[in-house]
Formats: sequence, C-alpha cells, structure tokens
Amino acid sequence: MSTSASAHSTPSPIHTGGTVTDRLVEANRRYAADFTDPGMDARPVLQVAVVACMDARLDLHAALGLNLGDCHTIRNAGGVVTDDAIRSLTISQRALGTRSVVLVHHTGCGLETLTEEFRHELEQEVGQRPSWAVESFRDVDQDVRQSMQRVRTSPFLLHTDDVRGFVFDVKTGLLREIDAAS
Repeated sequence: MSTSASAHSTPSPIHTGGTVTDRLVEANRRYAADFTDPGMDARPVLQVAVVACMDARLDLHAALGLNLGDCHTIRNAGGVVTDDAIRSLTISQRALGTRSVVLVHHTGCGLETLTEEFRHELEQEVGQRPSWAVESFRDVDQDVRQSMQRVRTSPFLLHTDDVRGFVFDVKTGLLREIDAAS
C-alpha cells in the first residue's frame, strides 16, 4: 500500500480509542482480571424483583441500597409492566424464588412525551407496523398504579401480596411511594 493510500485509510477502532463497545469490552477485561467467583446462586438473596425504567439516570442498586445478588432487575422503557415483564417476573417467582415486586418509574420519563403515533411513524419509515405497544403515559403516578394492577391480577404470578410502586425523582434521588388505591 502506498504512503498516500494509508494516510487516507480509516484506522482500526482499537488503535484510536475505539467505539463505545470497544471501551466496554476493555473495561470487562480489567474487571475480569480481578474477578473472583462470588459463589452465588441465581436466586436473589432478598427474594425481590425490581421492575424499573431503563433510563440511564437511575442507578437502582445505589438508590435502593442493593448489593450484587440481592434482587432480580427487569428494565424496559418506562418501567411499565408489559407481557415481557410478566414473563420475567413469572420466571423470577416460579423458578427462582422471589416473593416481592418493586416497581420504579421516574420523573421526567421520555415515555411521557411519546404517543402511539410513534408506531405509525415507524410503519411509514420501515414499511412494517411494530407488534408492540409504545406504552406511553401522561400521568406517571397513574401508570405506576396500572403496573401494580397488572402484577396483582396476573394469573401466572404466585406472589402478588407484596407489590409496591414508586416514582424516583431524578433531581433529588428520593422515592415517592404510590398508593395503589388512589
């Protein structure tokens, strides 16, 4: 290859700091170098499953005082209880012994700004309508109540007596409990 051709070629991501994924893989190598098997089982120590929004501002373990192995964490856009969240909760309870469910939505959620129109826009762009619902909402408290109701009425879940819902304030870090009956 001539000198001028190599000057115009794109360097390998590994040599330039790489992509975000490259950074994550490198971080994992450093982590694994000092890793010791904690000898844990897949069953959460606290027998709790937490369903929360995927928002990057929520550090659930820190916010809830949890350690590795304490809980199952199920995250999705909005932290809403969808069919897939019920699937995960069912496996968590029936196969892995969880008994409590904690739901965590948050202030300033992006789902408060979306509508089902989002699905229509996707259909226009890609030529296929998504099979899933956006699950957007305008009232975060009401959506927490709806999610609690979905858990409590699921025929697949064994333990529905300890289901509590909260809204995490992204400005203060505090949880505000939502009364299911309001």
